[in-house]
Amino acid sequence: MEISVGHTPDSDDAFMFYGMFTGKIPSPDFKVNHVIEDIEKLNQKATDPKLDVTAVSVHACAYIPGYVILRSGGSFGINYGPIVTARKMMTIDEIKKCKIAIPGKMTSAFLLLQLMIGKFDYVEMNFSDIPEAVKSGKVDVGLVIHETQLSYEQEGNVKILDVGEWWDKTTGGLPVPLGINVMRADLGMDTIVKFDKYLQSSIEFGIEHFDDAIDYAMQYARGKERSLIEKFVKMYVNSVTVNMGDAGEESIRRLFRMAKEKELVPDFKISIASK
Repeated sequence: MEISVGHTPDSDDAFMFYGMFTGKIPSPDFKVNHVIEDIEKLNQKATDPKLDVTAVSVHACAYIPGYVILRSGGSFGINYGPIVTARKMMTIDEIKKCKIAIPGKMTSAFLLLQLMIGKFDYVEMNFSDIPEAVKSGKVDVGLVIHETQLSYEQEGNVKILDVGEWWDKTTGGLPVPLGINVMRADLGMDTIVKFDKYLQSSIEFGIEHFDDAIDYAMQYARGKERSLIEKFVKMYVNSVTVNMGDAGEESIRRLFRMAKEKELVPDFKISIASK
C-alpha cells in the first residue's frame, strides 16, 4: 500500500522517521512517500485530509475530524515545553499587554499559553523567525518552540515564562502534549494500527542507532550545533514518543477538557488508535 506521510523539517521528526525513510526498517505493507512542511502548514493541510499520515500539533486535532491519533511518534515534554522570551524580564501583566509573536494559531504552544495567561493579542510568524524578531525589537515578546527553546540565550533573549513547567505543576506531572502523528480514519483501524506499529519500530531503531539517526537528522539542524540537536532530540524523542501510554493519552484529553471549559476549542470527540 502506497501512503503519503507528512513531517516537519525538524531534527526530532527526522530522527523518528530515520529507520522508515532510509529503508533500514522495511515494511511488507507500506510504501512511504514523505512530504516535508512547517508544522503550521501541516496543521492547515490536515483540515482537508489529503495526506494519509501527517504530523500535526495536538491543538489541531480539534479541527481535523477525518484523522485518528497514532499512539507512537508524539512529541511530549517531560516538565519542559514551549517558552516565552523577550529582551528583558517582564511580569505576566506586562506580557498580556504586548503583542506576542506565535508560531501559528493551531500550534499547541499557542493553546497552552492561552490556558496559562488568558487570551492575548498576537502576530503569527514562522517559528524560526521569532527569536530574531524579539531580538531586533520587531516584537516585544515571542512564544518559542522546537530547538530555539534551547538557543534563546545565544540569540540574546531571556526566558520570561516557562509554559512546560506551568503545565507540569498544573496537571500534577502529566507530559506536555505538543505534537503527534495522525492517520486518515477512512483507511480503517486495522491499517492504522499496523502503520502505528511500523512507526514505533522506526523510532525504536533510531534510539538503538542514535549516532546514525542524529547524522540523518542533522540535515534539518538549521545551522545549530550537533550537541544542541542531540540535546533537543533526547528531550522530544522519549518513552512517551515510542508509545504515549496512559499518561500521554490523559495529557491530550486533559488539554482539551481545559480548553473546552475556557471555550478555546470547539466541542469534538478525540479519536485515538487502538492499543
